[in-house]
Amino acid sequence: MVDLPGKCVVVGEIAQAHDGSLGMAHAYIDAIAAAGADAVKLQTHIASAESTPAEPWRVKFSRQDSSRYDYWRRMEFSEEQWGGLKEHAEERGLLFLSSPFSLEAADLLDRLGLEQWKIASGEVANVQLLDRILETRRPVLLSCGMSSFEELDAAVERVKARGVPLTVMQCTSAYPCPPERVGLNLLPVLAERYGTPVGLSDHSGTIYAGLAAATLGASIIELHVTFSREMFGPDVASSVTLEELRQLVDGVRFIERARTNPVDKDEIAGELEPLRKMFTKSVVAKVDLDAGTLLGKEHLTVKKPGSGIPASRLQEILGARLKRSLPADALLSMEDLEAWGGES
Repeated sequence: MVDLPGKCVVVGEIAQAHDGSLGMAHAYIDAIAAAGADAVKLQTHIASAESTPAEPWRVKFSRQDSSRYDYWRRMEFSEEQWGGLKEHAEERGLLFLSSPFSLEAADLLDRLGLEQWKIASGEVANVQLLDRILETRRPVLLSCGMSSFEELDAAVERVKARGVPLTVMQCTSAYPCPPERVGLNLLPVLAERYGTPVGLSDHSGTIYAGLAAATLGASIIELHVTFSREMFGPDVASSVTLEELRQLVDGVRFIERARTNPVDKDEIAGELEPLRKMFTKSVVAKVDLDAGTLLGKEHLTVKKPGSGIPASRLQEILGARLKRSLPADALLSMEDLEAWGGES
């Protein structure tokens, strides 16, 4: 699991938003750090190791690439370039994450000393890749966007059998994901089923699901980011802008403090006593009253401030006799009343 104790970890996912530009990837790292996120995530693609030339497009969006294979090849960085990205992220105080999509990609990231692994939704049943990752004994984030419970159970059992720390992340592989498919209900289900921390990998293109997940106790929230909704790429519709990422981070930190600081209702009421006196009401004279008046409903009302006899006691002082004259709007006190059956 992500080792940032007491925090809900916010991950800015670059994925392919860099469009094959190393400079753009570095610019995203700076922007994600400036937005206050805790981690940055990319995807490590080596076309020849993960794809065949016949791989179909998920969405045919590129006028530049004749095939999806060509697109993956254009998304590749060299090992030295990957090392530079990791170094840059760490210089900015970010945990560096990248999903491998082949054994060769896992080998590359292992050589870089990747601290934790993110298993993409489409790789959950890839036991060769999973076993290679588990050899490192490093914590695993397991995304379940395409998996049935049968597949997920098998993957979780495989990770646990090695004693590797695990976080299971609810995810729905729809781009963008409509609110009715986000699956917030599954966060407590996954936590109970597997006894692990849980998180949300969100493709809704909003901050709402992430904020809700933080409220439900998610330990990690991952979402795609884009510089602008006018940017090029297949994930723009399921991404948030950098300003929205900042809003999410601020909201998560607020929710974090609220969830980890339980409130005692009576204690809060005591702290707010000065405000209670300002905003609550007291029993006051409705009209000018003479000493000796036997108080009835026609003589009294309730008004601010709440520093006199509480409004809740109006009924019980009816029938009492005034010791002294009071002008209209004067707050009554118990010392203004002669002893009577309702006095306490």
